[in-house]
Amino acid sequence: MQTEFDHLAALAGKGRISRRDFLGRAAALGASAALATTLAGKAFAASPVKGGIIKAGLQGGESTNSLDPALNLSQVTYNFCKQWGEFLVRLTPEGGVENLIAEEIGASADAKIWTMKIRDGIEFHNGKTVTAEDVVATLERHADEKSKSGALGILKNIKTIKADGKDVVVTLGDADADFPYLMADYHLVIQPNGGKDNPNAGISAGPYKVAVNQPGVKHGGERFANYWRGDKAGHADQIEIVVINDPTARLAALQGGQVHLINRVEPKVVDLVKRMPGVSIENVAGRGYYPFNMFCDTAPFDNNDLRMALKLAMDREEMLDKILRGYGSVGNDFPINEAYPLFSADIEQRKFDPEKAAAAYKKSGHSGPILLRTSDVAFPGAVDAAQLYQQSCAKAGIKIEIKREPGDGYWSEVWNKQPFSLSYWGGRPTQGQMYSTGYLSTADWNDTRFKRPEFDKMLYTARAELDQAKRKAIYRDMAMLMRDEGGLIVPFFNQFVDAANTKKLSGWVKNPNGEMMDGYALCECWLNA
Repeated sequence: MQTEFDHLAALAGKGRISRRDFLGRAAALGASAALATTLAGKAFAASPVKGGIIKAGLQGGESTNSLDPALNLSQVTYNFCKQWGEFLVRLTPEGGVENLIAEEIGASADAKIWTMKIRDGIEFHNGKTVTAEDVVATLERHADEKSKSGALGILKNIKTIKADGKDVVVTLGDADADFPYLMADYHLVIQPNGGKDNPNAGISAGPYKVAVNQPGVKHGGERFANYWRGDKAGHADQIEIVVINDPTARLAALQGGQVHLINRVEPKVVDLVKRMPGVSIENVAGRGYYPFNMFCDTAPFDNNDLRMALKLAMDREEMLDKILRGYGSVGNDFPINEAYPLFSADIEQRKFDPEKAAAAYKKSGHSGPILLRTSDVAFPGAVDAAQLYQQSCAKAGIKIEIKREPGDGYWSEVWNKQPFSLSYWGGRPTQGQMYSTGYLSTADWNDTRFKRPEFDKMLYTARAELDQAKRKAIYRDMAMLMRDEGGLIVPFFNQFVDAANTKKLSGWVKNPNGEMMDGYALCECWLNA
C-alpha cells in the first residue's frame, strides 16, 4: 500500500494531480481524513527545484548510435530522445494517452480518419514554430518504405497524411481504434520538416537542446529556455548520459556518486543495492520481455519441429528464479502478457519437457551443435541465461554452442542479423502495436522472420474490429499461431529495475511503460535543494 501512496506523492510533487484528487484517492486507499491531509501537505510541499546537473549511467549505448530518431534502437538513444525530442502524445503511467503537440485528437465514426489539432506556440530549438506541416513531414518520413524507421511497421496502415490549417488529417486503410497510442512511439519525434533535411541534427521541441553527442561515450543537453512545459519538465540546468555498458561499473558509478541514476540493475545484486545508503531500487512490472529469437526462414530454424524442440527445452521456472530472481513472470512464446487488457489468460502455459523436446528434435532430423549468440547488453543476466539454457537443452540431447558477442555493435551486427540470438523488447501499449512493430511480415523489426499471410490478415482484422470481445478472440488466435509455429522463445517477462540516489534526487514516478520512467526520468526528476 505504501507504494501506492508514494506514487500519489510523486504525482502531486510534479503537479500532475490536484489536492482534491489526492485526498480522494488517498481515502480510497484506506487513509483516514487526518492522515490523508498530512500526506497531502508533505506531497504538495515537494515541488520541483530548478538547477544543477542530473547525470545517468546507462547501458545500451554504441559507437554506431545516431541522433536520427527513426534509428532509435537501444536504451541510450531511447532515453536521450525523450530529453531533446517532443512528441504528439505520450503514454501515462495509468495506461492512457496524454496530449502534447497534438492538443486534440478525434476520429470519424468508422475510426478510419483521424484528425489531430496541433497546439499553438510550441517552439523548436532552432526558433521555428511547430506547424501541422512539420508533423505531416515527420509521419511521411517514418512511413516511407526506404526510411528504415523502427516505426515503419505501425504506420503501414496509413493511406494519406495532409495538413489542413492547424489540423493534421490521417486516413487509414483499415479502421484502428488504437491510433492515438501509435503516435506515442518513441521513434516519432517531431522535427522541423520532419527531419527530411537533416534527421541527425537533434532538433525538436523537447525540454533540452543537444549539447554533447559522443555516441558510445556520452550525451548531454542544456535546458531549452522556451520549452512549452517548463513547469513540468526540464528542471535541471543540464542533463548528462554516460554510457556504462558494464553492470558492475554502472553500479559503482552510482555508489560513488558519479551518477544519480542507473538503468538495468541486475536482479542478482538488487539486495546489495538496497543496502546502499541513499539509494533506492525503482522496479515496476510492465510489458517488457527478454526473448530468444530464431529466424523462421533460415536453416535449421526453418523447421518447425526444431523450433518446437528448442521451446520445449526451455526451463522457464528455473530461468525466472535464477536469472530474474523473481523480478518478472514466465513467458509463453508470444509477446503478450497480463499487462495488456485483451490478454487471454486461458492459453495453456508451455512447460519444460525434455522428453517431448527430444522427440521433436529427433523428428526434425537435425544433428550437431546449434549456435546461440548472446551479450551482456542483450538484457541483465543474458550470458548466464544462455548458459542455463544450454544446460536444459542438454537434458533433451540438444547441443547448444554459445558465442559471447561484444556489447559495442551487438544491436547493429547481431540483433536482427544473426539467426539465433538473445534480445529484449520493452513491449508496446497495445497488442496491435506490438504485433505490427515486430511480427507483421513487412515490419522492419521482424527479428524472428515470422512471415505468415494469415497472421497479417488477422492483425488487420483485429485493428479494424471495434467490438472488444471479438478483438480479444482474434488476438488469442494470433497468440496461438505464434506460440506453436513462430520463432520466438519467451522464457520470461521482466520488470524494469532501475536505481536512483533518492538522497540527492526527487520526483521519481513508477511507470510501467518503460525503464527510467519511460525515458523521462532525467527531465522530470530534480535535484534536492
